[in-house]
Amino acid sequence: MVVLRHMRKPVFALIIVYAIGISVMALIPGVDAEGNPEKMSLFHAFYFFTYTATTTGFGEIPHAFSDVQRLWAVFCLYMGAIAWLYAIGSIIGLVQNPHFTRAVNEHGFARRVRQLRDPFVIVCGFGDTGSLLARGLSDHHRRATVLDRDPERIKAFAVRDYRVRMLGLCAHPDVPRHLIDAGVRQPECKAVVALTNEEDANRQIAIVAKLLNPAVKVIARSTSERHCKHLNALQDVQVVNPFAVFAELLDMAIASPLLHNLNSWLVGVPGAQLGHPLDVPRGTWILCGYGRMGQELHSRLVRHGIETVVIDPEVTDCEFPGRIVRGYADYDTLREAGIEQAAGIVAGTDSDSDNLGILVCVRHLNPDAFTVVRQNKHENQLAFDAAKADLILQSSLTTARRILKTLISPLIQELIEYLYERDGQTDAIVQRLRTTVGGRSPHLWRVAITVDNASAVMEFLESDKPLTLGELIRHPDNPEGTLPCVPLVIRRQKKLLMLPSDSEVVLPDDGILFCGSERSERLLQATLNNPYTLHYLTTGVELPRGLVFQWFARWSGQA
Repeated sequence: MVVLRHMRKPVFALIIVYAIGISVMALIPGVDAEGNPEKMSLFHAFYFFTYTATTTGFGEIPHAFSDVQRLWAVFCLYMGAIAWLYAIGSIIGLVQNPHFTRAVNEHGFARRVRQLRDPFVIVCGFGDTGSLLARGLSDHHRRATVLDRDPERIKAFAVRDYRVRMLGLCAHPDVPRHLIDAGVRQPECKAVVALTNEEDANRQIAIVAKLLNPAVKVIARSTSERHCKHLNALQDVQVVNPFAVFAELLDMAIASPLLHNLNSWLVGVPGAQLGHPLDVPRGTWILCGYGRMGQELHSRLVRHGIETVVIDPEVTDCEFPGRIVRGYADYDTLREAGIEQAAGIVAGTDSDSDNLGILVCVRHLNPDAFTVVRQNKHENQLAFDAAKADLILQSSLTTARRILKTLISPLIQELIEYLYERDGQTDAIVQRLRTTVGGRSPHLWRVAITVDNASAVMEFLESDKPLTLGELIRHPDNPEGTLPCVPLVIRRQKKLLMLPSDSEVVLPDDGILFCGSERSERLLQATLNNPYTLHYLTTGVELPRGLVFQWFARWSGQA
């Protein structure tokens, strides 16, 4: 419709020029081969105008033209050329029109999204966090549709090498029709993730998504207390505050170092080795910056009885009741705050250069201090890696990991919270994971005991035979051994079974979270859907396959 509306005048101009030219050419008398008067037919006139428009030139047909016909042909050739130049120029102008380009892109994007048949996630905002989340989804073979208002980000998205097909559109993600184009109303849409840099836009996306599809899960990033309260009031909306998440991780590293190490290993933190926790000291800590991050961390440190000193140029006695050193964190203010005797320091300003400068000063004044640093821009990753801080808060990476954990294996967070309250069980599960998975990177996946996902198991359970987890994870090549995977959580109706034993009975509609290797997932899928393999693992007897062998087995039994 946009093309037709824009090309209305050029098309009318061509129609008028051709109609007049063909009609007059058919009315002008000519002569045949014998010199008798003869008029050109409308078909021949149309044919003449058609091939002359392409500058082909097949001569004067069906007979040589009279001078009057040639004069009119010259006039029509010039008028036709002008009309075609006008039409082609209009087409070029239309193609270059940004509104037309946007309309074409939106139409094509919506059409491709409607063709999706696999589950997907809508990612609103393709900044550092959105880019990291899309990469994580791709690594787990999950699809996503991406909306971002910055055309440069969408251009960068288009050249990424993802494992699965990802679709992107340059559009405002808080506009309802763009969310609809991205598939928010489709049953395959499993979640909407709001990751723009504007708090109001994230809130708008969450509200619009819930109105358009109340059943969809919404995850929104927010660091504003007001917006967090508003979003928490919505049903099935998860709010991710990167500063609160990092404060939880620091709290875990202090209270339960082994659990913090397990969580880091499960979410794929580079360099995290299972069974090698951090040693966080309990002495006096220095907070450089008392903004949103500093306040979150201070509340956690106070909870563990850790004394803190704040370095900030604007903090007041009413905001922080402890010792304050007013000014920017530099060599002098760090010494005034007592860095030489401090057990740890947090470089938590909103400037990466300031935070890196603080780490350099600390390395000279107290190289043994435990260092926590805030990284604001993902592009500075190499510099922060070279600084070798004990803990790095990269807001985008922390947020992406928490959201990815929610989307890929939502039961992991419940397991971490369960172990935090029962720290005595952490050592046992860590030892089992080290024995079973070893030094490989962890692979998490969820198994649903349903007809579609575990047909052999459902058929086995319908025969009133009990099936335990230990039998389910036996190795097909060695029934005496087990697959290199560990069942972590079972979701059974509305109840969660944490760290189930191998004797736990599997029931229909169970959702089981496993940790292991990708190969163990493939082998387990074969067990879930192959009745011969399942029968062999539970009984030790291999059933005959094929009609001939089955007939021979029945004949042998009768004999």
